Amino acid sequence: MSDDGVASATAERGLVGSSQTVASFEEHAPSLLRRIQGFLHAYPTAIPFIVLGVGILIFSVAAGGRFFAPFNLSLVLQQVTIIGVLGIAQTLVILTAGIDLSVGAIMILSSIVMGRLAVVAGVPVEIAFLLGLVTGFLCGLVNGLLVAVVRLPPFIVTLGTWSIYGALVIFVSRSETIRSQDIAAVAPWLQWLGSKLRIGGGAVLTYGSILMILIAVGVWYLLNRTPFGRHVYATGDDPEAARLAGINTKRTLIAVYALAGLICAVAGWVTIGRIGAVSPLAGQNANLDAITAVVIGGTSLFGGRGSLVGTLVGALIVGVFRNGLALVGVDVLWQEFTVGLLIILAVTIDQWIRKISA
Repeated sequence: MSDDGVASATAERGLVGSSQTVASFEEHAPSLLRRIQGFLHAYPTAIPFIVLGVGILIFSVAAGGRFFAPFNLSLVLQQVTIIGVLGIAQTLVILTAGIDLSVGAIMILSSIVMGRLAVVAGVPVEIAFLLGLVTGFLCGLVNGLLVAVVRLPPFIVTLGTWSIYGALVIFVSRSETIRSQDIAAVAPWLQWLGSKLRIGGGAVLTYGSILMILIAVGVWYLLNRTPFGRHVYATGDDPEAARLAGINTKRTLIAVYALAGLICAVAGWVTIGRIGAVSPLAGQNANLDAITAVVIGGTSLFGGRGSLVGTLVGALIVGVFRNGLALVGVDVLWQEFTVGLLIILAVTIDQWIRKISA
């Protein structure tokens, strides 16, 4: 027998008794939990809609007909208008994996510039209004330059500018509130967004709420139908990959923060219409409420994923829960407690959903 024959016979004897099964590469059907996780990863906006629906169901039972009264529903919309506008600005920043802690201070500072120039300094209201918008834009631009050019962490930058802009609020306003009567006498146009439209059944809609919806539509189009929007998402998802793909990430970040500052200035105008006056103490919790709306609305704090629709629904969730808890007689303390739980729940769900892409 040749050497090859001996080797073949030896190999065959070595295979005696070995497993004869054939490898299988069949994929098992994913579990129900895995399918839910995949669905929420593909459609993150579904989460805030589900939470909003659950909240409406709970309070429609707990508060009875009072919750669905047309006036009460329109009141919820009025209450979340300022949060919604600030939430739009905050969404832009968080989509880039940043955060802007100064949005509330920019809003107040812009409103004070508008009010004091028009009422105290006697500047024509149109010019005062434009200078207020410029103030918000410049504040956002400073944030963007520090983040994009100096390369400082967004949290540290905006924490610092929050204090700086807050100090400017006290300095410019001299800790004085401009009364509603004085604004109405000299610059009533600053209060115009607070004007109400009665739409039947006792429901009341303000021009500020309409403006919030228009801003949301405009920014939604910017994010979803323009190259700039794709650059924003790409920068937030992976800035290094975006840079290698030819995206000017520095310019994108600067533009995002500047646009956010401009939107905050518009929120300042909305605030004047909402409260009728110009006060350095207005909207003290607006900053945290805006972040809450964005997070509950499904925008990831890690950037690159989220939507304006989710943010507006998140703002409505905050408004619905606070309004519903107030209707059933829950103390303000526990209202804030509930909102805090919603934030933690939203971040937990976001972390869980992100695991599917890991």
